[in-house]
Amino acid sequence: MKDREIHAAVRILRCEAPKWQTPVVTLIAEASDSPFRVLISCILSLRTQDSTTAQASKRLFALADSPETMARLPAKKIEQAIFPVGFYRTKAKTILQICRNLNENYRGRVPDEIDELMKFKGGGRKPANLVVTLGYNKPGICVDTHVHRISNRWGYVKTATPEKTEAALRQKLPKQYWIEYNDLLVSFGQQLCRPISPLCSQCPVAKYCSQVGVTVKR
Repeated sequence: MKDREIHAAVRILRCEAPKWQTPVVTLIAEASDSPFRVLISCILSLRTQDSTTAQASKRLFALADSPETMARLPAKKIEQAIFPVGFYRTKAKTILQICRNLNENYRGRVPDEIDELMKFKGGGRKPANLVVTLGYNKPGICVDTHVHRISNRWGYVKTATPEKTEAALRQKLPKQYWIEYNDLLVSFGQQLCRPISPLCSQCPVAKYCSQVGVTVKR
């Protein structure tokens, strides 16, 4: 993919996106307008399918929907609410630690800066970027496995890790695409541009793709 072709690729994916499933954390952000819910649902979503994350988030937020109220829940209660998300016991402890940290150090308000969010145990650049972009509508680029894989498969970047992909995208991806880039590529990656045997014959942006690393396709 040539640098200038990213504009056409984004336009096409925007048109195709309504046909695909919207990532669950985005749906929660749109429904709640709550950075706290974005943060907690993102923690739940790690190594977990969207359908499971959606139900677990619904059960948990029915019990408590603020750092103050959630911090008062016993760990066992959170575990029961979020099961069967991946690593649910560890995530329950992480959620309690995050809530206590928010209450003690941030007056119950989720920070809107990536550097501050990176200090939270169990977080990382993905949750931090999602909170900034979806929770506060501020510029950021959330890079997960889909964004990393597809950006490299296109030949738009040439990087070895998601962290390096984020750095490269911050240098070259036009800023007007930063917030939506994750949603578009996650949905695209789940439906067509899969890790193994991508559906290249059905791909709406195939003519822009360098197919880097693709050995088997359909």
